[in-house]
Amino acid sequence: MGWHKAGEAEPAKHGHSSGHDGSGPRAVPCAVLTISDTRTEETDTSGRKIQDMLKAAGHPVSMYHILPDEPTRILALVHQGLAREDVWAVILNGGTGLSVRDVTFEALNGIIEKPLPGFGELFRMLSYQDIGPAAMLSRAMAGATRGKVIFSVPGSTKAVELAMEKLILPQLGHVVHELRRQAPSSPHSSHLHTP
Repeated sequence: MGWHKAGEAEPAKHGHSSGHDGSGPRAVPCAVLTISDTRTEETDTSGRKIQDMLKAAGHPVSMYHILPDEPTRILALVHQGLAREDVWAVILNGGTGLSVRDVTFEALNGIIEKPLPGFGELFRMLSYQDIGPAAMLSRAMAGATRGKVIFSVPGSTKAVELAMEKLILPQLGHVVHELRRQAPSSPHSSHLHTP
């Protein structure tokens, strides 16, 4: 349906695996949203970097938009992405800092059903190695809602590259696999043996 199993798309490149044990779809269709009051398609190097890295790893980009730092606009586009069958992950860049106009965290926080705090923790840990204690100012976050995953990262191209290379791409397929995995329909379908 909306996502492709192994063999239906070209294999992931650049050493990125779909999951730590190889489970999950080889190709995960994504939405890419750039949150910025000033960027255009010509100047959106971070949004372009996300798209290029996704495509190089075999993940199609089904939706791409640049929108201002306004909570209602952000939520509208995220909900639009979540409603599409050809979107299984939404990746946002920008609006994660502390300025008055940085509202991505607040917008997403209200719709995340299952937070993934480890994403933000790991991103800040990796950022600390590059920029020191200023990494604490990043409010990068991730979580699941409506059976799909949302990642929110800072808008700098370097931050985007770090998040994609070290965190998102290595686990994207596995995260989707976990979200799509069905619980056993009855006790008889489990691996437990009864006498």
